[in-house]
This record gives sequence, structure tokens and C-alpha cells, in this order.
Amino acid sequence: MRPMTAYGITVAGASFWGLTGLFVQNLYVYGLSPLEVVTVRMTLSALLMFLIVGIVRPYLLKIFIRDLPHFVGLGVVSIALFNWCYFTVMEQANLSVAVVLLYTSPVFVAVLSRFVFKELLTVNRIIAILLTLTGCAFVAGLLPGGAGGVTTSVLLIGIASGFFCALYSVIGKFVSRKYHSVTITAYAMLCGSIFLLPVSGIMNNREPFTEPGMWGFAVGSVIISTILAYVLYTMGLKYIESGHAAILSTVEPIVAILVGVLIFQDHLSFWQTFGITLVFSSILFSIFSHKRKFQMPRRTGPRQVEKAKTERNRQHVQ
Repeated sequence: MRPMTAYGITVAGASFWGLTGLFVQNLYVYGLSPLEVVTVRMTLSALLMFLIVGIVRPYLLKIFIRDLPHFVGLGVVSIALFNWCYFTVMEQANLSVAVVLLYTSPVFVAVLSRFVFKELLTVNRIIAILLTLTGCAFVAGLLPGGAGGVTTSVLLIGIASGFFCALYSVIGKFVSRKYHSVTITAYAMLCGSIFLLPVSGIMNNREPFTEPGMWGFAVGSVIISTILAYVLYTMGLKYIESGHAAILSTVEPIVAILVGVLIFQDHLSFWQTFGITLVFSSILFSIFSHKRKFQMPRRTGPRQVEKAKTERNRQHVQ
């Protein structure tokens, strides 16, 4: 896969994540709590993915049991907890605050990737992280003057959403080279839904499920901002460093803010617009920063080994 194609796939997945608020805000109208919304999304996603993949490409559902802890980590620790924190801030504050607090995740990814994958903290990556944090602070109203009105609990939950979101890039890297992105997404959703169904209490809140409108927003959320988003992002993660992928995913707040302005008629101040510009600038720094490898290492087969020997012999003769 070419570098710009990998970047484009990652950005597309993040853009679909940015549409999450469009569906979630409407699901709250039907009386669902943040934890119940997460449960609905993950359960429907798992059912649809296993149904479709099982019919079209059943071989993609084959995994090794020894890799199951990675899928549990992705589904429970990353996706479920990340979405719960994200939706809680969205409910208690607003969409803009939830999104920008979520994007403390590149900081966590950069630090974790430095120790786990030995990825270097390049100058451009550091600049991108600083621009992201500064831009998020302006959008949330933390800058200038700290007049954003964000409570301590909302702030901590928002930062937690960033941390759990970062874990997806880190944990997903371990299995992204062994499995197709569809396989990873399907099993992550399955593990998360198995965990959430008994603890969310959704079985005791059946009234919203009698409303046809609720199902429309739920299915839209599942197909667009869950399945397509995670599949595309995980596919891009296979070809680029996790640190780059996390920074590229900051396109989500731009899409989310546009949804708020165009759909929910949110008003953006000058400083919020300035913050969005900073976040967008961080994406440019990430795209044009130095990249060592974009493609997967080629497998060394008999033909490649023989070709390498011939090349070494030729150089020796010369």
C-alpha cells in the first residue's frame, strides 16, 4: 500500500468516528444512558459483522486462541471503556468538549509507543502533539483564561477517554500484522459486547427499543461510525506507525465540530475556530514528517533467497 493511501484510509476511518455524535445525541432522546448506547453499538456491530463476514468470507473469522487476550483488551479495555467515557462527557458537557478532551490520546500513544515499539519522538511529531493539545484546549474553552466551565470530573473522564482510545492503537498493533482489519474489529466488538450486556443493565430498559426511530440511529451508528470507522482505521494502522495513526485521527474533532455547527447549530467562537485550525495543522505536520517504512516487510521465500544469493555472488565477482 502506498503511503498516501494508508494515510487516506486512516483519515477516512477517523472521519467516520467524527460522525458518532450525530447518532449518539439522537439516541439520548430515546432515554438511553451512555453505557447503554455503547452496549447497543457494540452488540449490533458484533452481530452484523459476524453475520456478513460469516457469509461472504468465513475464513476471516479464524483466530488463534493465544491471541484472544488481545481481542479482549481491544474490546473491553479500549473500545468499551473509551466509548463510555466519551459518551459520558458528551452527555454531561457537550459534543465539542467531549471530542477535544478525547484527543489527548496522541500524547498517550506517543509515550506508550516510545517504550513498547521503540518509535522515535521526532521533532515534527512533538510539534503535532503540542498543536493538538493547544488546539483542544482552545476548543474546550480552557484557553484563553480558563473560562470553559469544565468540571474536574468531566475533565478527568475526558482524559480517561483519551487514554483508553490510545490503547487501541497500541494493543491493535500487536495483532494488525497477523489478522485482517475486519477480523480484529469483529472480535473486539464481540468481546466488548459480551462484557457490557450483563453490566450495563440494558435488559431492564426495553422501552426505547419499541421506537422505530431509535433503531434507525442505532443502525446508522453501527454501520458508519463503528464498523466502517474501526475497519478503515485498523487497516491503516497495519501500514503506518501507531503514533502517526493516532495523530492523523485528530481529523475526527474537525468532522465532529462541523456536525455540531451544521446539524445542531452550535456556535463557534473565534478561539474555538483558532483551536480547530491548530488541530488541523497538527495533521499536516504528521503527514509530512519523516517516515521510515510504510509497507509490510516482504516474506522471504525460496525465490527471494535464491535471488539474494545471486546478487551477493555478482557483487563478489565485481
